[in-house]
Amino acid sequence: MLTVLQVLPSLEGGGVERGTLEVAGELVRRGHRSLVMSSGGRLVGRLEQDGSRHFTWPIGKKSLMTLGYILPLRRFLRKHRVDIVHVRSRLPAWIVWFAWRGMDPAARPRLITTMHGLHSVSGYSAIMTRGERVIAVSDTSARYIRENYPQAPEDSIRVIHRGVDREVFPRAYKPSPQWESEWLHSHPNLSQGPVLTLAGRLTRLKGHRDFIRLIGALREQGLPVQGLVVGGEDPRRRRYAEELYRLVSDLKLEPVITFGGHRDDIREIYAASAIVFSLSGKPESFGRTVVEALSMGVPVVGYDHGGVGEVLARIFPEGRVPLDSQECLLEKTLEFLDTPPLVPPFEAFTLQSMLNRTLALYQELIPEKP
Repeated sequence: MLTVLQVLPSLEGGGVERGTLEVAGELVRRGHRSLVMSSGGRLVGRLEQDGSRHFTWPIGKKSLMTLGYILPLRRFLRKHRVDIVHVRSRLPAWIVWFAWRGMDPAARPRLITTMHGLHSVSGYSAIMTRGERVIAVSDTSARYIRENYPQAPEDSIRVIHRGVDREVFPRAYKPSPQWESEWLHSHPNLSQGPVLTLAGRLTRLKGHRDFIRLIGALREQGLPVQGLVVGGEDPRRRRYAEELYRLVSDLKLEPVITFGGHRDDIREIYAASAIVFSLSGKPESFGRTVVEALSMGVPVVGYDHGGVGEVLARIFPEGRVPLDSQECLLEKTLEFLDTPPLVPPFEAFTLQSMLNRTLALYQELIPEKP
């Protein structure tokens, strides 16, 4: 039986957090001990219901006081006889690394890092390449590591694509009549035309401005589309959220753009959408929302770069548009609205494949434990 500790800043929501819960659940299902350390959040209950233990340590907090967790963490690793410590974010990675490197190499856990984001290249970000194994979540991520951190040993880098559970995001899924009724009661304007959706927290990375301007351009052409932004505000970026609300007001789009906030029913929202968009201005390491929507047969339009471009090229190449080209974005959207494309079935990017390969990597580092 393995004891695996996953470490990340919080468990509020997002792709990193969902991936943590998925791996934790698989560890429990296979009879291993699953531990997770974070500052907490709304997903802790679900994690613990699935059989993992959560430890509330704010080691992702940007404060000099966070360095005080180094020695306690070293004691924690010994006390709980951790076999694998798997780190998913930069600041926690530094704390873990300082604790880990001060332990006896013959007795300490094996160290794995996952490069979830294409962070700015710096000594601070380089910590994510110091794992004994470094998981790249896409070919894009692996290429980024090799080009920017050549000191990372080639044999330490393992590509394990993120995956989507096809049972959770099944093809041609139809929401229940009750959900549809409640949804349209809450947002009656969304019954007045095709719904175009952008899923992503309100951060500058996600391309909300381009999406808002796209909705404005479509309305100028007389199309009765409705724009839906799904994603909660980031408390640290409240000013950006206010900028978006002001842009919608300036363009007089309040009746046709809905900010849905954080939602747990994203599957139903995809199903209710005519097109899903991924318009990040900076390249992303993967593109989980893209795979989720395509898994359900919902067309996706996305900028052709980073992990999103990689996913679209493999599954749905007709959904790609050049980065920052509002003209091509408008043309592609008009084309899809006029003649909705068929998304072909595909076998890539499954959750079970991701889980199998992640646990195989754990087992590779601790081969004597069944």
